Amino acid sequence: MVKTVLKLTAAALVAVSCAQYRAPVFSWEKFGMDGHRVGAGVPGVDNVEKALGVCSDGAYTAPNGRVFTEGSTPAVARAMIEVQPAMARVKQVVGTSSAKLSKRRPESELSNWAVDVLTSQTESLLGRKVDFGICNFGGIRTDMPEGEVILDDIESMFPFKNYLCYVKLKGSTVKEIFDWMAENGVECVSRVKLVVEDRKVKELLIGGEPLDPDREYGLATINFLLDGGDDLFLAKDAIELVQSDILVMDAIMNDVRARRKEGRRLEYCTDGRVEYINSDGK
Repeated sequence: MVKTVLKLTAAALVAVSCAQYRAPVFSWEKFGMDGHRVGAGVPGVDNVEKALGVCSDGAYTAPNGRVFTEGSTPAVARAMIEVQPAMARVKQVVGTSSAKLSKRRPESELSNWAVDVLTSQTESLLGRKVDFGICNFGGIRTDMPEGEVILDDIESMFPFKNYLCYVKLKGSTVKEIFDWMAENGVECVSRVKLVVEDRKVKELLIGGEPLDPDREYGLATINFLLDGGDDLFLAKDAIELVQSDILVMDAIMNDVRARRKEGRRLEYCTDGRVEYINSDGK
């Protein structure tokens, strides 16, 4: 389902904020298990007993044969083992990555992949002509691991319930957005060539063409950035706004599944789409 708002004016967007409120900051980090104490490892879908051991009659037998009957260990082990069937869905292997991919500014393989997928998915799923895309680095929470990639890896990368959006903007408004990002920090961009010098836009190409302030442009983005998320107001002065109910996670998984079906790995590249000169690359 797609919700469409046509000829949206700035007055139609009402920002509700509280200066005293500070949203909590969360971070994700993955740790390996070396099993040096009891031989426990990370269980998959079909190797729970081998990886975690077994519980019976109040005792816990670890993978290396060590038996625990006292303290909290048996109860903790039982809880870990019993939850595994419910976790089977997120342990499905959904793809293979050639190398570990991490996000970094001003661009990276991981961030370029994410914003390019969201841009193309917005265009195809919402049926609008998209000229460029913007999403935020903060929406990508973990790295892409090397080797087998499970559903949990992808869900951990994109855990927030953000939705695909299309915004039609006049070129002069687009210029304001990139001027702001040049000064305050460029987010993930697609179909754009941007050169920033001394925190000012030196060069801006969209679809390989210089920005035309009088032309209308189609932007693919997410609802979080429409009205103040990460200090961006991408729906300000919008000519047209389409807010969908398509989650970022679902859009990303469309690409992941397509790659797996076609036998392609989860890999990407940088292409120099954002360049800093005499700037700190914030």
